[in-house]
Amino acid sequence: MTQDRRSFIKTALSGAAIAAVGTTHVGCTSATVNSNGTPAELKLSFQEGTAPGKSLGEKFDYMEKMGIVGFEPGGRGLADRMPAIQKELQNRNIQISAICAGFKGFAIAEDPAVRKECMDTMKEIIAAAGELKSTGVIIVPAFNRQTPILPHTHETRSFLCEQFKELGDYALNHGTTVIFEPLNRRECFYLRQVADAASLCRDIDSEGVKCMGDFWHMTWEETSDMGAFLSAGDYLQHVHVASRKRRSMPGEDAEADNYINGFKGLKMIGYDKYVSFECGCKGERSVILPAAVQLLRDQWKLA
Repeated sequence: MTQDRRSFIKTALSGAAIAAVGTTHVGCTSATVNSNGTPAELKLSFQEGTAPGKSLGEKFDYMEKMGIVGFEPGGRGLADRMPAIQKELQNRNIQISAICAGFKGFAIAEDPAVRKECMDTMKEIIAAAGELKSTGVIIVPAFNRQTPILPHTHETRSFLCEQFKELGDYALNHGTTVIFEPLNRRECFYLRQVADAASLCRDIDSEGVKCMGDFWHMTWEETSDMGAFLSAGDYLQHVHVASRKRRSMPGEDAEADNYINGFKGLKMIGYDKYVSFECGCKGERSVILPAAVQLLRDQWKLA
């Protein structure tokens, strides 16, 4: 009798698990538009060092041949570089995705002068990002190496929200956003999970403040790629991708480089912004890069 009961419970639990998987799969394949009715789309983007080429023009030529539609420049000196970038973008099917950092100082420094430097340089980059019609400027509140830092308390979080309310409204006035990036604990302890970043966006309550996910950092910090993206919802403004062991090109870490679960989450929220390469390359770039692009497109279809 005891054995029969155990068998029944085991069978019931197995059935429940199968039902749960089935429900998730249906959701992933059917709910593919966001709150604005926009369909999910895999729009690939390259950071500056990703595409081969000696000049920006050569890099853009390569990207167009590959069907890459986004370009993610670094933020340092962006205002001075803006005319050259705008010139090279003319008559191309490439747009600026996010701007990768480039600011000075850090947002939760103990020293008010360091915090002011962060705010001032961020505003310079945000203004240029708006001119370039970028989706936003990526920022990390503080890296582990940046000290002295405000204590990890509720008061510090509230202060951060106040600072970013100001930055977010400034970004909104320039037609762009600021984007919180969670990192893994070896690089940043303050903000490590996508849900944490999304909760900041919620509490700041500015359309100019968004967040992102990075598959490399998510490898170490998230229990579910899908869950992480679902937790962000409409706050998700950008995604970084790399191989999941060595932060190289997708596919260079073989079977570890599986993004399907995360792509299912992106489809569920109707994600229509950019998935941008932020990675190195261990092999021959002319061979590895096209293979990496194809891998992501294939996995997107499987999701």
